[in-house]
Amino acid sequence: MPLFYFVRESENRREFYFVEMPRAKSQGDVASSSNHIEEGESSSNSKGSKGKTSSSEYFMSNYENLPDHLKSCLDYCFIITFRYGVDKEKLPRLLLAAYTVPEKSGEIMEDVIENIIEEFVRLQMLQENYHAEVKVSEPYFELFLVEVDEQDFVAKAANLPVYAVIEDDGKDIPPNFKSLQIHSLFLITAERRAPSSVSARGLSRAYMETFCRLQSLVVLGLDGEVECLPDKVGSLINLKYLEVRWSNIDDLPRTLNNLQKLQTLDARWNRFRNLRELPIEMLNSRQSRHLLMSHTTNNGEIRVSKGVATMVNLQTCDGVYAGGGIANELGALVQLKKLGVKRISEDHASDLSAAIMKMSKLVSLSLEAEGSFFDDTQLLPEIEQLSPPPLLRELILSGGLVEIPKWISSMENLTTLGLFQSKLLENPNSVLQFLPKLKHLRLQDAYKAKCIGKEFCEAGGFPKLETLSIVSRTLVEWTEIVEGAFPSLRRLIFWNCCRLRFLPESLQNISTLQELILFNTHKDLARKLIGQENYKIKDIPKVIIY
Repeated sequence: MPLFYFVRESENRREFYFVEMPRAKSQGDVASSSNHIEEGESSSNSKGSKGKTSSSEYFMSNYENLPDHLKSCLDYCFIITFRYGVDKEKLPRLLLAAYTVPEKSGEIMEDVIENIIEEFVRLQMLQENYHAEVKVSEPYFELFLVEVDEQDFVAKAANLPVYAVIEDDGKDIPPNFKSLQIHSLFLITAERRAPSSVSARGLSRAYMETFCRLQSLVVLGLDGEVECLPDKVGSLINLKYLEVRWSNIDDLPRTLNNLQKLQTLDARWNRFRNLRELPIEMLNSRQSRHLLMSHTTNNGEIRVSKGVATMVNLQTCDGVYAGGGIANELGALVQLKKLGVKRISEDHASDLSAAIMKMSKLVSLSLEAEGSFFDDTQLLPEIEQLSPPPLLRELILSGGLVEIPKWISSMENLTTLGLFQSKLLENPNSVLQFLPKLKHLRLQDAYKAKCIGKEFCEAGGFPKLETLSIVSRTLVEWTEIVEGAFPSLRRLIFWNCCRLRFLPESLQNISTLQELILFNTHKDLARKLIGQENYKIKDIPKVIIY
């Protein structure tokens, strides 16, 4: 500590560069940092000299008690979250690539890092929102961040790893990295920053090839349109983390096989579903631990070649198609912790069930029917023969359901459940409310009801549920909540419930409720809750109405 940085700005472009000073120098530099803050020379996010508030003192005390490697982890968390929150589930992959965390015998490194992140949250050094995004807490800005000019930064950063965050302007002019040793580079394109801008362009091949000359690059995260991922990316032999999300690339270069240190490939949310296949050469990447290849955008998925069973270090395999015999291959990946399968059909459903039951370490499972995010939703094939792995904590089912699968009631360790486009005719909570450890439930067009009442949750139902999120195109009214229902609920979210007009008088029965969020509900509901029915929500500490 401290973390020095400078900003390079033009008309519609900002480049942030950070460097962490060696620990041996940190004491004097922290004192220097305090002087900068008092003089108003530190981060623009600092609010000036206020003295040490109790929150700052608490933060500093916790920070000083951290081992050096955890201080570095928190510094890195700040760099990747200082503009926007970042998905909590993404942080372990980034930290695994960027830092050496001491290994614990018999433990998976991702598990160790997840525990570190949970501890940061508990200590209020990381803040988590209802989107499961995290961000470093505000006292960090005041205590440790020091702005310097570019010349001073280049001198301080000589031979040290530098972390760059770039907000591009779409003019296709690559950054000038000078002699800086870029370790991590995060870039958001102009069209992602301002999607309404028709003139904004993605990154050209020439622009991308600039990055391919950064031989010290370990982490490359690109958010937005990319013309292509050039073959020269294979020269980045130190790269451990590669992210190309929201791109429109047609294929991945075969030279990715050269990246023998690559742990994570994240190519999700391809806009025009042009990217449909993983290069067969990737099967030789023995260090690959996380393949995140597609989420639903125009019902896309990525097909992997036979031989995927040889990727023995794989922890995450998300967005794959399991047909064509691949389901049987997946069954050999017994070390998998997270699996996401798309476009499941009857012809391979039984093979997929058998494969899943072999994955004894699985903690997260996502199953999606073909067309599950569109009006022509197909039924998710029946997989009643499935016996869920015992460690499974997260389950996402996307697609039509005739009824809640019977095996769900046996999932005693389930903490997170999402039902998407299920379109059930019967109340799913008649089963779900008895899951003993369920903390987070999202029902997105899961239950085709116009009215829900006291049957939605009995007294004592959902004993551990903290977050309930409802998305519904049919729901008009919630009439009653029985006393003792939802005894642990802290956050209630109605998202795109455009017909919802009535909340119950008995909402006050949920004494634990800390946050109510209404996004795109019927305008009458918002008007009443602000006016004559404000008594229904006045005791809830945080109410957000969009």
